[in-house]
Amino acid sequence: MVNRSVLNNGIAQFYDISSGIWEEVWGEHMHHGYWEKGEDNKDRRTAQIDLIEKLLEWADVKQPTAILDAGCGIGGSSLYLAQRYGATVEGITLSPVQCARAQARAQSAGLSSTVGFQVCDALDMPFADEQFDLVWSLESGEHMSDKAEFLRQCFRVLKPGGKLIFVTWCCRDGQLDERDKRWLEAIYRIYYLPYILSIPSYEALLAEQGFEKVSSVDWSKQVSRFWSLVIDSALDPTVLWRVLLQGPTVIKGALAMQLMRRSYARGLIKFGVLQAQKPGVL
Repeated sequence: MVNRSVLNNGIAQFYDISSGIWEEVWGEHMHHGYWEKGEDNKDRRTAQIDLIEKLLEWADVKQPTAILDAGCGIGGSSLYLAQRYGATVEGITLSPVQCARAQARAQSAGLSSTVGFQVCDALDMPFADEQFDLVWSLESGEHMSDKAEFLRQCFRVLKPGGKLIFVTWCCRDGQLDERDKRWLEAIYRIYYLPYILSIPSYEALLAEQGFEKVSSVDWSKQVSRFWSLVIDSALDPTVLWRVLLQGPTVIKGALAMQLMRRSYARGLIKFGVLQAQKPGVL
């Protein structure tokens, strides 16, 4: 059984330490990029924006006015969505360093009156029932110690007819062999993940929490190039020196990037993209 407090502290410390170097090398979006076949030369930061746009297109998002960014990082998606839709956005993270940086970025963008950030646990959200018409969770669900409770919280804070876009690291569906299990355990340990589920398992879990119109897609092929590019960037002498200076937590994360690349290649790790709607009409 995962100790939630210990896990949350580990997650917070991991991102407190690593977010600065990530922003310096990759920018404000702390997530995968999206590459179609033949787009190998696409700039990596463009690919990260493309992932956001592809998600909005795939989920047929119209004009949300109140958005929750659950696992907001340093505010990349929050600010992008606020500017795109003119919406109010609340971002939450476990990392005080990320929260402070996101607040500073909102201030610089002139959006501090409509975009807010706070440190809190997504399993105990400090928001009213039916507050948001879009809940956006981009690569944070893998950190949740109780996936069902996280999805219950998302359901609770959504308005009737509101939409959840849930993108998370998943594992291959079906039986896992001993090597698969060893690789996953290593990934869990290094990236502070309690466990991950298959895409079909998440579909079932969403339905169990009361969501309707649940659908999913596997974008593993479209995003897997990301890890090769991250590895390349980490091998830059200046970046490598920064990684070494950050200490063992960041060093272990850097070494695990090769494991992630190979896990995508083997089909063990899947990039799960899911959407669901709370019953009712906005």
